[in-house]
Amino acid sequence: MIKILLTLSLISSINLAQAYEASADDLLGYWLSEKGEAVIRVYKDKEEFKGDIVWLKAVHTGEFKKRLDENNPDESKRGRNLIGVTILEGFEFDGGRWINGTIYDAKSGKTYSAKMKLEDKNNLNLRGYVGISLFGRTSKWTRQEGKVPKKYQ
Repeated sequence: MIKILLTLSLISSINLAQAYEASADDLLGYWLSEKGEAVIRVYKDKEEFKGDIVWLKAVHTGEFKKRLDENNPDESKRGRNLIGVTILEGFEFDGGRWINGTIYDAKSGKTYSAKMKLEDKNNLNLRGYVGISLFGRTSKWTRQEGKVPKKYQ
């Protein structure tokens, strides 16, 4: 019985150590995408949290002169530069997480339902999904001091 209680206590303390109590504005700032291809500026517009692309590796490293929104389902937007495009919209803060938002994936031209949660002050888990979050993928973003990652400054 003592062994079971000790095990449960250990599991409980691990879960508490991993929990990060975020406040609404902890999300604000610059975030480097999981693969290091983009930096997104997250900001608050009234009560809604949004995010715009402010830096693209391909543009900064000269791989392309411009990255265009070529896969956008709206043909009139396919010639626009991806820098400045809003990819996160509609997020509401709810008890330590941001819910009811969408994320636009410029590579596929698709928009997905999304939710976000801070792992700690510098690591963000963003889950994009179709229908229910079970059918999706989680991406880990890291906080940046500015809009260009240090290794490219």
